[in-house]
Parts: sequence; structure tokens; C-alpha cells
Amino acid sequence: MPLPSPDVNAGSLSAVSPLQPSPGAFVRLRLDLAYDGTDFAGWAPQPRLRTVYGDLSAALTTVLRQPRPVRLTVAGRTDAGVHAKGQVAHVDVPESALATLPGRSDRAPEAALATRLRGILKHDLVVYEVTRAPVGFDARFSALERRYRYRLADPDAVRDPLRRRDTVWWRRRLDVDSMNHAARSLEGLGDFAAFCKRREGATTIRTLVEFSWERRTDGVLEATVRADAFCHSMVRSLVGAVVRVGEGLRDPDWPAGLQRERQRGGPGGGLGGGALVVPALGLVLDEVLYPADSEVAERSRLTRVRRHVSELA
Repeated sequence: MPLPSPDVNAGSLSAVSPLQPSPGAFVRLRLDLAYDGTDFAGWAPQPRLRTVYGDLSAALTTVLRQPRPVRLTVAGRTDAGVHAKGQVAHVDVPESALATLPGRSDRAPEAALATRLRGILKHDLVVYEVTRAPVGFDARFSALERRYRYRLADPDAVRDPLRRRDTVWWRRRLDVDSMNHAARSLEGLGDFAAFCKRREGATTIRTLVEFSWERRTDGVLEATVRADAFCHSMVRSLVGAVVRVGEGLRDPDWPAGLQRERQRGGPGGGLGGGALVVPALGLVLDEVLYPADSEVAERSRLTRVRRHVSELA
């Protein structure tokens, strides 16, 4: 199991909520959802901009007839233009409000909520399932691992116009073998400061479980990136560094050299020295993994423990 990482790029805008609401008053729900990120300004609410949080909170507030906007906590706070297939969020709602949703039907209240949400949300945001969360569950802190996918179509790939919203068309040919060499050199526990937009007080220590590339039958290059957590822009920066290797502009060991600098734009160049942050549209959050129900509270506790560079010694 990957080591815990506290400062995931997955935060709630609210303070950390209790592990579980008081019995009989509130119930914690898990929401499994997906969205096409093209027309969203990311997950987090922003003034006068459409966001996934904003649309989902407004829908929940309406369906549950709440006097104040419903607040959500998410597993992976995606940037503008990033998609999600397996996103997870949690929300604490009044038990009484949930109980009224089935009306005269015999449906479970959670199923009734999912149906009503699908009825009012726009078609680029879908809540697949609503379930009661186990005691201690936190969509952000209980997660063991997040898996992302990135798609690139170089000149050797079939450029499918029906996939234009989730696949980046790349002008230069890419060598998948050298990209895999470079990607594997970054796997493991490490400081990924060179690939993150720094946030005050936030750790950049992560366990990169898998970083691999595959050329699919249609020629499209697809990356799988798995980690216990990701910091801001980390996946797109990792992909960007390895793409430079695939283009033949950098040696396969170059991304690992960037990582050792432990700072973005460091003396050896950092991300300003020939690397890039690739476009958001090729990135999809595929899956968030959690431990067994009996272990989610302990996982949440461990994840909140701040990690330090001394762990790398």
C-alpha cells in the first residue's frame, strides 16, 4: 500500500469536517461522478465562472431544499479543462431531507437523489451513484491512490475527430520506448517539487506508483499515471517532461535530473529549461481507490500526517 500523503491536490474549500456526522442528524454520502471538463473552469468554485463544484453544489442544494449551499469534499480537485471518469466526492446532508426524496416510491433515498441529480444537471456532468459512506470515510483523505490517463496523437496515430475533446494532437513523432525509460525513472517515493506549482506550507513528497506509456492499436499514445496523491499540475508537468524525451530533444535521464533539483525552474533549468506543462484536455481522472470500509478512518488519520523531505534519506 502506498505511503500516506497529506497535501493532496484534492481539497475541500471548507475546513476539515468531522469524520462522521452525529447520528440521527446528518448522513455522509459518497458521490461517484464523471464529467467532460471542456466547459468547466475546473472543480473549485470561482466567481462568475462555471465549475464542477458550483454546478453540483447548486443541484444538491435545490434537490435537498437546503437554505444554504451544500458543501462538498472531493478526491481530486481537477484543473480547468481536465476530465474525470471516476471522480469521488462526499457531502454531509440532513437525514430528514434525504428521507423525503423517494416520495411514495419504494426506492432507497440515495437512489432517488442520484436520479434527481441526473435530471437537473447538464449532460457534461453525471452522478452515477450515491451511497451512504462508511464511518470515517473522507473522499480526500481516505483515498489510497488516484489514477490518471493522458492521451496524445502524434503523426503516426489515427486522429479521431470524435475524440478531439480528450486527446491532444501532437505535431512531432514520439518514441514510446524512450518515454517509458524516462517515466520509469521517476517512479517511487520522491520529492516532486520540480513538477508542481508550489503552495505555501504544502508538501511535495509523493509516491508515484506507476508512470507508463502504451501505443494503442490506433497509434494513440496513452500514459497511465498512478500515485497516492498529486500536487497542483503535477501530472501534466510529468507528461510534459517525458514528451521532450519522446521528441528526442532530451535524454531519457533528464526528467530524473529535474526531480533531483527539487525546485521548479531550478539552476539546471527546471520546467523552464525545455520542459512544458501539456494541455489539460488530454488528461482524465480515471479512478480513485479506497481501502476496505473498516480501514477508511485510519487511512484518513494517517494521510493527515505531514510528510517531510527527511523521509527520502
